[in-house]
Amino acid sequence: MAHGYAEHKHSLVKRLHRIEGQVRGIERMVEDDRYCIDILTQLGAVSTALESVAMAILDDHVQHCVAGALSSGDKRAATEKTNELLAAVRRFAKTR
Repeated sequence: MAHGYAEHKHSLVKRLHRIEGQVRGIERMVEDDRYCIDILTQLGAVSTALESVAMAILDDHVQHCVAGALSSGDKRAATEKTNELLAAVRRFAKTR
C-alpha cells in the first residue's frame, strides 16, 4: 500500500536534502565561532523548514490514509486512522 506522501516523495526528499545542507551550514557556523544570533536565526529557519515538511506529510496523511479509511466503511480502520491523526496533532502541539 502506498503512503499518502508517495505522490510527492521526490519533492519531499529534495526539501529534506536542502534542510540537511542548512544544518551542515549551521555546524560550520559553530565551528567558525560565528555570532550566536546568526546561528539562532539559521536554527529557526531549519525548524520552520522541518515544520513545513511535517505539515505536508500530515496533509497527505489526512487526504490519503485517513480519508481512505473513513470512506472504506471499515469502522476499525477508520478509528485506527483517526486515533493516529489525533496523536500526530498532539505531538505537533507539544513541540510548539
